[in-house]
Amino acid sequence: MATSSRQSVLFLCTGNSARSQLAQALLTHRAGEYFDVSSAGTNPETVDPRALKVLDDLSIDTSALYAKSFSELDGQRFDTVITLCDDAQAQCREYQNTSQQLAWHLSDPKSRRQEHAFAKTLQEIDDLISLFLAAEFPQLNTTDDHESAIDIEPTVFYKCLTDDIRLKALMLTHYHGELCVCELMAALDEDSQPKLSRNLAVLKKADIITGRKHGQWVFYRINPQLPQWAKTVIAQTTRHNLALISDSIHSLKSMNDRPSKNKFCG
Repeated sequence: MATSSRQSVLFLCTGNSARSQLAQALLTHRAGEYFDVSSAGTNPETVDPRALKVLDDLSIDTSALYAKSFSELDGQRFDTVITLCDDAQAQCREYQNTSQQLAWHLSDPKSRRQEHAFAKTLQEIDDLISLFLAAEFPQLNTTDDHESAIDIEPTVFYKCLTDDIRLKALMLTHYHGELCVCELMAALDEDSQPKLSRNLAVLKKADIITGRKHGQWVFYRINPQLPQWAKTVIAQTTRHNLALISDSIHSLKSMNDRPSKNKFCG
């Protein structure tokens, strides 16, 4: 896309104090040479200093950020209008001067009862911006995937996660970095090595895991060439569902005659 055909994007929320400011700064930071980005609020407030701090921490420019009313943009045309909260979507359901309107429903970080709420909201916005750029402007090639990433069909990937043994094996492998069949048998309390090996073979055939042989052992790990979206699914599933493998982690800690990774890695 040539710089002479810059796209205009407007982010709308209620107060224009956090979510829309984060989105404006982040899209400008990531693709400012291709987009003119604005933000506004239906009932504007002061920009929250916590929003500015989370941007400053990532060296994202905040100098252009200030709260403004939606009414100040009356009559201005935008290629894309994106609402970030239910109130803004309800009040501006059909913005007249735009080619398309999207609705991203994001919780207000000011009311989220969790640690690092603004950083988490920024990450959620970053994920949505990545999706927006990939879907609407694939020619920009702004993906974070390495050029060496393999292609994997989403249906193949998700089918591999539908089996309990395969899912837990992936979660444990992600948590530990590398595990062999005997370690997975101990962790999963699985008596049948052929059964476990068949499931690992399914993951290996799909290129989700790779195996490295050392002596009598084959150590498995998440394929480093998986595309980032697939790695993220495995990582987030593991992080937010540790209860599924907590017993397995403890079982592995108490395993006798565990293979030596020192010799393997040496």
